[in-house]
Amino acid sequence: MKQQILTNAEVFKVSSSTGSDITQALLKAFTSACQSPSASQVVIPKGEFKLGEIELTGPCKAPVEITLKGTVKADGTTKHGKERWVVFSRIDGFKLNGGGTFDGEGNAAWRVNNCHKTFECKKLPISIRFDFVTKAEIRDITSLDSKNFHVNVIGAKNMTFTNVKVIAPAESPNTDGIHVGRSDGIKILNSMISTGDDCISVGDGMKNLHVEGVVCGPGHGISVGSLGRYGHEQDVTGITVKNCTLRETDNGLRIKTWPSAACATTASGIHFENIILKNVSNPILIDQEYCPWNQCNKNKPSTIKLADIRFTNIRGTSGNKDAVKLLCSRGHPCENVEIGNIDIKYSGADGPATFQCSNVKPKLVGTQNPKACSAGPVVKTH
Repeated sequence: MKQQILTNAEVFKVSSSTGSDITQALLKAFTSACQSPSASQVVIPKGEFKLGEIELTGPCKAPVEITLKGTVKADGTTKHGKERWVVFSRIDGFKLNGGGTFDGEGNAAWRVNNCHKTFECKKLPISIRFDFVTKAEIRDITSLDSKNFHVNVIGAKNMTFTNVKVIAPAESPNTDGIHVGRSDGIKILNSMISTGDDCISVGDGMKNLHVEGVVCGPGHGISVGSLGRYGHEQDVTGITVKNCTLRETDNGLRIKTWPSAACATTASGIHFENIILKNVSNPILIDQEYCPWNQCNKNKPSTIKLADIRFTNIRGTSGNKDAVKLLCSRGHPCENVEIGNIDIKYSGADGPATFQCSNVKPKLVGTQNPKACSAGPVVKTH
């Protein structure tokens, strides 16, 4: 059935010479495809092209597929515009593929980016945004050197990423690989993410996320949160991360919430399993005292409730002695946290590795290395 759809699809080619600006040509081709009564395909050929800020918006009359074979390059200057470069919006039955590259040309912008240090900053464009797309398949695409987040997903339903590559230097700020939030039913499969911030970050309102076969590093690991920075945040539920590898990341598997949170939501049903660690700092971390650059009041405990969290079959090496840190809120101690078969080795001079607990009493299954809740636990039961 799929083969028949592709065969019968109307094809709109973006024809332009290498090095030219294809913004208007792509917009024209997409508009025609979107109005087609049958499934259609937009093809960007091999070559290198300039692409300005563009929003490709539905609803469309039938499914649309965009095949990027070449490389599209953003403006490489540091000018601050809208918080977007390429936006795919309100399309039902959307495909993006082709083996091509979105080059965000972020190098000059990173030097002036201070958004990781202050609320008061000028936003840089996210490379690729998916806003309210449904039944979407993203595969065989590379995002290179984004100025801000590489990929941002909001309001999506039933969306799959497969064989996506994200590439930026370890020192590039705020270049989260794939950020998802307020969506239902997202899969991120068999992908490679090397960047300067979280490889995958999960925002509020995310339901039913499945991450499998992802290689992460460098970067800040795989993070749920931060949660609680803003008011009116929505609950997070049904997060599964399995069969992944983290290499040389600043954090591993992390859940982070703000103290003095602006809302009182719940994050639950979060499962990490079968994870390989290679020199990962802070391999397992629940941090309900997340307060970068002292932007909050640490004296007020986090009002974000964490429940039904499981770390199973996590093994490898740690880059520091803090192998496991479960720092839960004294206002809302973590509930039903399970630690099963953990084997994390650390060979530094300040060793051995430690396992710290605060305001949580984890359920222990199988073996734990390091020994669970060593180094003076402060456990609050309820």
